[in-house]
Amino acid sequence: MLGRLQSYEMTDDNTQADVIIINTCGFIDAAKEESINTILDLHEQRKKDSILVVSGCLTERYREEIQADMPEVDIFTGVGDYEKIDALIASKQSTFSPEVYLATDTSNRVITGSNYHAYIKIAEGCNQVCSFCAIPSFKGKLHSRTLSSIVKEVEALITRGYYDFSFISQDSSSYGRDMKMSNGLISLVKGIEKLSGIQSARILYLYPSTTTFGLIDTIADSKVFQTYFDMPIQHIEDKMLRTMKRGFGENKTIALLEYMKSKPNAFVRTSLIAGHPEENEVYFKRLCDFMQSFKFDRFNTFSYSNEETTSAYTLTQVPQETIDSRAQILGNIAEECTLDSLDAMIGQSYTIVIDGESDEHEYLLSARPLIWAVDIDGEILINDTSELSITYGKTYEAKITQRVGTQLLATLVV
Repeated sequence: MLGRLQSYEMTDDNTQADVIIINTCGFIDAAKEESINTILDLHEQRKKDSILVVSGCLTERYREEIQADMPEVDIFTGVGDYEKIDALIASKQSTFSPEVYLATDTSNRVITGSNYHAYIKIAEGCNQVCSFCAIPSFKGKLHSRTLSSIVKEVEALITRGYYDFSFISQDSSSYGRDMKMSNGLISLVKGIEKLSGIQSARILYLYPSTTTFGLIDTIADSKVFQTYFDMPIQHIEDKMLRTMKRGFGENKTIALLEYMKSKPNAFVRTSLIAGHPEENEVYFKRLCDFMQSFKFDRFNTFSYSNEETTSAYTLTQVPQETIDSRAQILGNIAEECTLDSLDAMIGQSYTIVIDGESDEHEYLLSARPLIWAVDIDGEILINDTSELSITYGKTYEAKITQRVGTQLLATLVV
């Protein structure tokens, strides 16, 4: 959308903005609540005669209800009209296209928040039938971009100085299957690593039943892609995986995870759902035992959200108090795993990128090892620059010296 609005000046002061655009999420209750609260808050704060636009998954999923219930909004649109945003604002008309918008190499993107890293959307939609997930109901079936389109976009961003990329979709390991590509993601990895000027890349959101040992090998062997495996498993107990309609059982899921972990310098991340219908104490204990023993580098836990249009919606629900308790228990395990992962880095050297001054202290610099994903895996603090000249967005070698609380400290290596 920003690419279509380059004639506008961006501002961080919403009280002075002529146009306010809220791109919403409608996946789970917490995200829906946050989106609605943001709409109402910004409406209260906006200046007279400004235009309030609401787009994204929430409006796509509940288009009739939200238009009827929120007269505060001037323009509604869904997930198909991002490249028409300038025309919608000019006409002050709401519209919902029947197809989900998918970026192309000709999309005139404006990237905010980084001068070196960019997310690359490789597909939209999903062909999976997970019991808890409503995404296919408003994002539709898998729709992949062509490999040439992805390569052209990355090439163009490299010429603008970007060198670190995260490739994303709802089910990245299924990339290309709708185009009859049997190993689409492997082809993508091999195509991207041929590009001159790219230093680092990673893939987010693998799906167990579409992730192969060959894909794991390709990522691990790549000179460009980090040995980074982000594969949400949601649960590990066999009966729960069947209830969740994950397509893969416990043994096959563990085999994939063990193979990922066996790769040199591998970083393994996952996500879980606490309190899905039919999760009893036995199944939950099995999950906790596995998470404590496997030692993921990072994992997130989401409390189950009962979503209409999903097959789990009519199942017998776990009490909310139990869901909250289980999420807290898993959160505690996640903290332990993260600290173990951080401790394993002490004494090692890594290629890092410095993002700027740390919020912790003006004399500390905030940095990220390139093996970590942007925003979600944390930061390390540089407390000794070895008198090197510092440029934000540039890579350096750093040695991890110690952990203080949940933060790693590092010294730049000359």
